[in-house]
Amino acid sequence: MIPKAQRTVGIIQPNYLPWRGYFGFIAEVDFFVFLDDVQYTRRDWRNRNRIRLPSGQSKWITVPVHSAQLGTKINEIQIDNSKDWAANHLTQLRQNYRRTDGFDGFFPWLEAALSAPHDCLSALDISLTEGISRKLGIKTEFLIASDLDAPGSREDHLISLCEKVGATRYLSGPAALSYLEPQKWEDAGIELAIKDYSNYPPYPQIAEPFEPAMSIVDLIFMTGDNASSYIPALCK
Repeated sequence: MIPKAQRTVGIIQPNYLPWRGYFGFIAEVDFFVFLDDVQYTRRDWRNRNRIRLPSGQSKWITVPVHSAQLGTKINEIQIDNSKDWAANHLTQLRQNYRRTDGFDGFFPWLEAALSAPHDCLSALDISLTEGISRKLGIKTEFLIASDLDAPGSREDHLISLCEKVGATRYLSGPAALSYLEPQKWEDAGIELAIKDYSNYPPYPQIAEPFEPAMSIVDLIFMTGDNASSYIPALCK
């Protein structure tokens, strides 16, 4: 019998311009599923991220959204486009990073991507993440959970999504260790693996001390064409 080829799947909620570890995670899987059909959480990474400032501080850049009732799914969250948030973000990024090595090569693309019309937050997040992944040379195939019609809640939903795409291995972030039940995955015939972020090297930032959990734009602006060399999964 010919053994079944390993197919690794990762599943994470869509985030706004996430940190480099998110892209390292994507690079380590064959299929990446945007978990857009779960409850939206306020004051989280879904609609905001951080950039580094010359003062040594960090600043949030936030996409304004319309208020949502408890239980509203991520893919139901609408952007509040009555506020000129995209222009504001671009102004901040231009002022902050205009003298960096990667500015000329990255800012025009980002300007076009942020200026494109979006009403749905998850659609914005997914479009940006897919675009930046390709710029980094990541070839992972992307899927969206709400398109897969996978039943179940919490961990059972994750297993259902994996089964939908024929996963033999599931890569999880370390935070999920608090609720994952390994026996469930074993029963489903899916190997459970945990992502390790401990080997991510520091990169030059606009100010010290080094802060690792910055948006991917911080890395790309600061290091330009060398950005992928600071994401271990892209250096193999």
